[in-house]
Amino acid sequence: MTGFVRLLKWILKAAVFFVLFAFALNNQQDATVHLAFGQQWRAPVTLIVLVAFALGLVVGVLGMLPGWWARRQRPAPSAPATPTAAVTAMPASPPPDGV
Repeated sequence: MTGFVRLLKWILKAAVFFVLFAFALNNQQDATVHLAFGQQWRAPVTLIVLVAFALGLVVGVLGMLPGWWARRQRPAPSAPATPTAAVTAMPASPPPDGV
């Protein structure tokens, strides 16, 4: 069964790659991005989409950094200095009737 799952994952990855590759081939014309202060950036549509995706990743990671940092700064819970209870063996229960 694991071989089938592995093959299915490979086929899915190949399909995603070919869809993105076809998108890149079909969108090679230039587009203009109008920035602040009258600046313009002309680039292929595929490159603009790729840059927008990368910027979204960066903004997402930067937005999550304070939470990661706060969790990292918390001290780890310490174990108690003395044992709280001794571990004892439980007696085996008798078999149910009729066995």
